[in-house]
Parts: sequence; C-alpha cells; structure tokens
Amino acid sequence: MAEIAFGIIGNVLPKLGSVVCQELSLAWDIKSDLKRLERTMSTIKEVLLDAEKKQASDPLLRLWLGQLNDVIHDAEDVFDEIEYQALRNQVVATHGSTSRKVLHSFSSSMTHAFPFKLAHQIKSIRERLDEIAADKDKYNLTQQREDGHVNKRVNVISIVGLGGLGKTTLAKWVYNDERIVQTFPLRMWVCVSEDFRVTRLIKEILKSVCGIIDENWNADTLQTRLRELLNDKKFLLVLDDVWNEDRNKWIELRDLLIAGSEGSKIIVTTRSHVVASVISTDSTYNLEGLSQDDCLSLFVKCAFEDGEDKQHPNLLKFGKEIVEKCKGVPLAVRTLGSLLHSKVDEREWKFVRDNEIWKLEQKENDILPALRFSYEQLPIHLKRCFAFCSLFPKDHEFYSDQLIRMWMANGLIFDMPINKEQDLEDVGELYINELLSRSFFQDASEKLPSLPFYTFKMHDLIHDLAILVAQEECSVVELGNKNIAGTIRYLSFLEMGQGVPNYLDKLTKVRTIMPTGVQPLPMSLVEVCISRFNYLRLLDLSDSSIEVLPRSIGTLKHLRYLNLSYNIKIKKLPNSICKLHNLQTLLLHGCSRLERLSKGTGNMISLRYLAVTSKYMCLLENESFNSLRSLSLFSCLKVKVLFQEMDGCLTNLRTLVICDCPSLTSLPFNIKHLTALEYLAIYHCPMLSLMGGEDHNQDLKLSLRSLFIGNLPKLEFLPLWIQGYANTLQHLEIEDCKNFEALPEWLPTFKSLHTLEIIDCPYLSSLPEGTHRLPALRKMNFEGCPRLSRNLDGKVSPRSLMYQSFCSMRTRGYFNKSRRSGKELSIGR
Repeated sequence: MAEIAFGIIGNVLPKLGSVVCQELSLAWDIKSDLKRLERTMSTIKEVLLDAEKKQASDPLLRLWLGQLNDVIHDAEDVFDEIEYQALRNQVVATHGSTSRKVLHSFSSSMTHAFPFKLAHQIKSIRERLDEIAADKDKYNLTQQREDGHVNKRVNVISIVGLGGLGKTTLAKWVYNDERIVQTFPLRMWVCVSEDFRVTRLIKEILKSVCGIIDENWNADTLQTRLRELLNDKKFLLVLDDVWNEDRNKWIELRDLLIAGSEGSKIIVTTRSHVVASVISTDSTYNLEGLSQDDCLSLFVKCAFEDGEDKQHPNLLKFGKEIVEKCKGVPLAVRTLGSLLHSKVDEREWKFVRDNEIWKLEQKENDILPALRFSYEQLPIHLKRCFAFCSLFPKDHEFYSDQLIRMWMANGLIFDMPINKEQDLEDVGELYINELLSRSFFQDASEKLPSLPFYTFKMHDLIHDLAILVAQEECSVVELGNKNIAGTIRYLSFLEMGQGVPNYLDKLTKVRTIMPTGVQPLPMSLVEVCISRFNYLRLLDLSDSSIEVLPRSIGTLKHLRYLNLSYNIKIKKLPNSICKLHNLQTLLLHGCSRLERLSKGTGNMISLRYLAVTSKYMCLLENESFNSLRSLSLFSCLKVKVLFQEMDGCLTNLRTLVICDCPSLTSLPFNIKHLTALEYLAIYHCPMLSLMGGEDHNQDLKLSLRSLFIGNLPKLEFLPLWIQGYANTLQHLEIEDCKNFEALPEWLPTFKSLHTLEIIDCPYLSSLPEGTHRLPALRKMNFEGCPRLSRNLDGKVSPRSLMYQSFCSMRTRGYFNKSRRSGKELSIGR
C-alpha cells in the first residue's frame, strides 16, 4: 500500500503548485490549506519507503497505510477534477486563445458553486491528512530515498512440484522434442489455471489446433468437433497448471478424450498432489528442486557477465548463502540473480542475504520469500504497474502498447525528467523493459519492425505475487464472488452473470472496469458502472452488444481509456462523449455500423490513441487532434478522404495504420507535414494511389523510420515524397503489389535503411545501381519476384519477415475474423 500512496503523492504534489490551483486559492481563500497540504504530503512521502519495508511485520502500520491510501486517492480525484475544469474552459475558449484568456475564463468561473465545492473538499482532505500525519511518529518511521485411464487407450502423466520449479519448462521440452513431434501427429497445449470449465477447455483444445473457432458454437457442437478432431489419431495433450480437485469435472473432460487412438498421452502439470490423485495418473513425476551446485551455476549466469564471477570471489561467498535460501527453485534463483546483476558492492549482496523478509513464515504453496523480496526491491513506479497486472488471468498474453495505455489511464506512468523528446508511451516502454530484465515478465516475442507492439507473459508464481501485493486495490471477479473489499478501485470480470452483483453497492471509487474473460459486460452492469462510478479512469465495453451508448458517459470527467470495439450495433455516439476532455484512448475498431465520429470530437483535447471503423466518407472533418500519437483506420469501407484539412493538425502523430479502406483514393497531399510520424503502414486499399505531395521541403525535420505497404494494386513506383525520409527510414517493406515495377534510382541515398523486403511483386525486374552499397543495410530479401535478375545475397531466403509479420498481425489481433459475421476485419487492440 505504501508504494501506491507514494506514487499518487508524486502525481498530486506538482498539481498543488499549478496556476489553476493558485487561481482557486486566491478566489476561495484556501492558500494556507494548499500550502499545508503540500508540506504534509511531502513529509509523509519521505517516510513511505521505510513504511513499505516495515508493514509486513506491523499490523497497525498496515492499517495506518490503508487510511492514508484512502485519503490520498480522494486527493488525486479532487485535483484531477480541477484539471478537468481547466481543460473544459480551454475547449470553451477558441483554439486560438492565448493561455491568459484561458486562465481568465477559469478565473471568471470561480464565483460559481463548483469551485466552492472543490475548496470545501480540499479543506476536508487537509484535515484528514493532518490527523493521519499526526500518528506517523508512533511507528518510528525514518526518511529514506528512493481418475484413472482414459478408456485405457490414453495414458495420463502428472508433473508435480512447487511453483517456479520448472514444471512448464519441462513439459515444453517434451512437447517440442523432435522424437515427440514424429510420434504424435496431433499435439495440443492448453493453459488451464483455476478455470476448469469443460466447455472452455474444449474451445482451447480446438484453438490449439485450428487457431480460430466460432465462439458461438454450443456445447454439443463443441463436443462433436472435438471427437472429430481426435478420432483415431494418436495425440499428445498438455494440460498446464491444473488446480481442479473436483473429480466429476475431470471425468466429464476425460470421457470426451476417448476418441484418440492407442498410445495417446496427456501430460498434466500441477502444484498439488491432490490434483494428481483426482485424475488418477498412470505416472507421477515429483519435480524436485535443483541441486545446490546447479542453483549456484544458474545464479552465477544471472548475476555476472561471462567470467566476471572469477573477479569477485568475495561476492560468490554471499551468493552461495543467498542461493541456499531459494530452496532449489530455479525461478527464485534467476530472479535474485537478475536483481544483483552487475552490482559489485558487498553491502548490496549482504542486504539481500540478511533481509528480514526471509524470516516470514512460508507454507508449501506460498509465494516464495525470494520473489517477494525481489518485489520489495522494485522502484515505486514499477511496483504499482506490476500490481495492476494482477487484473488479468493467468497465462494472459500482454500486448505492450495496450498495457502501456492502461497504465497511463490510471496515472501509473510518471512524466519523469528524461529526454524531453520522449512521450509517456516511451516511458512505459522503459517500464516494461525493466520488468522483463528483472524476470517479472517473460516469453517476450521478437520486436518486429513491421509491428508497433510485442507480447509477453507472466510466470504463474509471479502472477500469484501480483495478486498478493495488489489485494487491497485490485480484484478479479468470478461468478459467485461475494466478499469484495470496500477498498477495491480496480475491477476485472473473469466471469459474469446477467445481473448486477450486490457487492458493487459498497464500492464508490472504482477507477477501472474491464472484462478479462470471454464474456462481455452485460448492459445492466454497464449502465450501473457509468452512473455510479464517477471516478472511472478506464472502461472497457468491448463486444458488449451496445446499441445506444448512454448520454451519461459524458459525466465521466476523469475517464482516460474507453474501449467500444466490436459493438457492431452502434450507429452513432452521443455528443456528450465530446466532454471527455481527459480521454487519452478511444477504441472504435470493429464498429462496422458506426456512421461517423461525433461532431466536436476534437474537443477531446487529450486524445492520444484513436482506432476506428466508420462508414463515413471523410474521417476527420474540421477537427484538430494535436495530442494524437497513434491513428488506426480499419475497414472504413466508404472513407474516401482521411482529413479535410490537415495544416496544423496531427502535429504529434507518430503511428498511422490504414487497412481495408477500399474507397480511399489518396493520402493527404501534405502528409509530409506529419513531421513526428515514425511508423506508417498501409494495407488492402485497392483504389489508393500514393502519388502526390511531390514538392518536398528540405527544411522540414522528418522522422519516419518504418514504412510498410501491402496489397496496393495501383502502386507502380514509389512516390517522390518518400525521398524526404532518406535520413531516417530504417525499414521498407512492400508486399503483394502486383503492378509494382521498380525501386527509385534515389533509393541508394537512404543512409539509415536497415531492412529492405519486397514480396510477391511479379513485375519488379531490377534494382537501382548502388543498392548493395547502402551503408546501414543488414537484411535484403526478395520473394515472389520472378523477373528480378538476381538476388544480392545469392540465395532465396525463407518466407519473408514481412509475411511473418503479416501472419503475426493476423494471429495477434490486427487481422482477426469477426466472431459474429465471419468477415475478415482488421482490428487494433
């Protein structure tokens, strides 16, 4: 809890000194309250790091932190409301108004009831915080810085062991072994976790083989499809991380697996011997921990660079003692080794060895103290971001860009004083990289230049840790949940009925509502959430069959993230949505009946990410989106023009994705004025010509690094405006452009070009002279270009990076099929 309060205080303190707060203080005589509030918060912040370390062994201190956490959240809500009022007045003023006019507009409203209410709330918060601060000395806090056989034809093998021992890793080695691949024509892998609903498991088994299935299939159809899949085939099925102790559920699943041929195998990984006995396995492998020698070898690899350990024999002595405490658990060893990587100060190693957290009582399946200790060593900002991840189910595949936007919406990414050209999205990227480096995230996919995101997961044991540290703030709700703490502010729904749960009555300050299971939120719950939770920052209503979005959505003045994707019945949005001046992310992809964006959408002056499917002919008409960083257009079937006027608009746009827009005829003539644009992807636009904008201005500072073009039959040559990116373009990929004839003679001037990919362009016959002398070129690949006279690397490479990226986009969410209509749609997340 201390890290939460620390982070929020860090957000609130700069706001106390803002010009808007000063205007408010002068108008309502609360200057002394603001000054005192600032001093008290600063004083409390200084001791929060010490409180974080001591709370585990002091119940009264934890109670004090809970009270502090509550009032700090209330303070953030109040000052967030003040900022919203400033944004609202900025919108009311003309876009050309000076800041003085905006401030004057805000000042003139000080006589109204709204600021009076805020002033009263500030006084109340100051009094509550003073009372809490008076008790801090009691805790001596010091200032610190920072069943049997399946018809006897299918054998079941269990791998049992504590979390982090490597059960899943062992199962993966078996699953991917070449001998296994040759022995079992059909292999399937399903991550089970706590959700052992047989219908869900059948779906996951089918998806493991088929990739995509019809989510609307009923239970009978699913069982029929499964039997057809397994019929007389020798299969290997891995059920990873099973917790189910209900024998009846296992029998129900087992009876559906008898169609496989003799010699089929099921491998079950579980932490529980009870589970292994319930499924009556033929063989059980009790996975033991690593030997001390193996643990030390792994620890050395994680803590030192190659050979560096020999230079620090004094540290190895401490390393051996630390490894002993890990009890042979590889994940604990790797995590602590990563924690101490490149640290050569003996004091840091002693601190890890001697920390009191090792003394905490540990039961058989508890979170290992080693991992909890590594969490304690995270910086405050990473603790809060890590805890937020507890809202997702086990084995969830995170998308980097989506998670960053969710962190941003909840104020978990601080605008730190780093490179001033970096956006909050860049800071979020640093957060993910650091959590990956510390082993809190794992299995990261390759960062392909053709994709603006990558994926990663959390180990089950790490996920348990996230749940443990976030339990005061975050809750995953399943059917039958009754006891929800009143302090919960972040809710995800794994499984829902159709009604509105009674426990929501005691929740008043919820900030996040989102579904993480296969079921969308029912409309009755949607209406309650919008009307009751006035402090919402993140609201996910995707695939909810909404026909009419309630007008009251405009009252959610704190909202930063709104996901309305795949609501295929929505035809228009209420004009009140334009009052969401704090909104950063708006997802409207897959809304195939949406006629147009609301008039006045430009009033959402904080909007940074927009993904949209629309039937309207002009996407952004007479609107300005100066805060927008990413714009994605998917299946906008009637759009002919992107922007009516673009001068002075989209000046901060970094990513532009255009896909499945069959009526689009041209890009904006002055697209070269998008000086911040780094990533441009254009796919499936049969009427689009890229020509235009040839009057390139050499004085413009351009930023484009990646350009991806696919399925543009009108493309014969690259337009001249691309030459303006000769100093910045790193990746150029062209695919399935049937009439593309030649690369331009000026291509060899692209001094930063790393990758050149041209796929399925049958009329391409030669390369410009000097292409092989491109100074930065690392990879050049050509496929499906029969007229090309020669391939520079002398061989035909495997199927191209572009094709792999395209398939990756298809499987990871950019080109999924609509679950309702079966029509292929391009989506974002």
